Amino acid sequence: MGILGLAVLFAAACIGLGNWQMDRRNQAVTEIRRVQQNYDKPPVPYEEASRYFDHAEPDAKWTTVSVRGQYLAEDQRIVRNRPNYSAAGYEIVVPFRLLTGETIIINRGWVPIGNNRPGYPDMVPAPPTGTVTAVVRIKPSEADVDRAAPEGQLASIDLTSYARQLQYPVKTGSYGLMASETPPPETAPQQLAPPKVQEGSNLSYAMQWITFGVLAFVGFGYMARQQARIGREERELEEPSEPGQHRAQGKARRPRSDDEEDALLDAMGL
Repeated sequence: MGILGLAVLFAAACIGLGNWQMDRRNQAVTEIRRVQQNYDKPPVPYEEASRYFDHAEPDAKWTTVSVRGQYLAEDQRIVRNRPNYSAAGYEIVVPFRLLTGETIIINRGWVPIGNNRPGYPDMVPAPPTGTVTAVVRIKPSEADVDRAAPEGQLASIDLTSYARQLQYPVKTGSYGLMASETPPPETAPQQLAPPKVQEGSNLSYAMQWITFGVLAFVGFGYMARQQARIGREERELEEPSEPGQHRAQGKARRPRSDDEEDALLDAMGL
């Protein structure tokens, strides 16, 4: 019963891990569907998507939006510890004042880590001045990572925390990830890598965990059978019997080595 209990616990843990991998796989499939539906579509006017900047909606992620206004470069920030194509660096976020008077945050792209000053990039390209027409892709605000950042930097793109540093209202539901801007600047940050559209190995991992759970009961069955065989043999050895006689019922007792020695000595008359 103890072995059975361990098998049940192990199988339950395997099923739980399998379900966790299936959840991750379902999340990846949902994200792939969003990318396929929204990433390369023609941009919609800001008026049609303004509500997504107030309150993030999962199905609106990666929606392409056209905005017009001007950058507020004096409030630009860089975001720490942001990889791009497996390289370490920073992302550049800037408030963007729309012609309607509303302000959103735009992520203009990525710059690598610097060599001149630890913890800072060597150069942060300035945004274009004057009225700019930008095409951006919607991304929801990130969570607060509860980590400090040096002056002029952010630990994450947590729009609520960023807004507290500004002296004017900013939409904090989502921000725009730069796709293009007109007129183009003299020097532009690198664009971020496009999102992956591969499921990964979560499905195979889930199947492996479920297989392990099934094997727990296979192993229990094998161990129970072995234990029953050992117990039966021990009982047969412990049952008393007269020399040279068989038990009244059942199979004859299996001869032991000392029985064989006694028989040999009897045959030799010793």
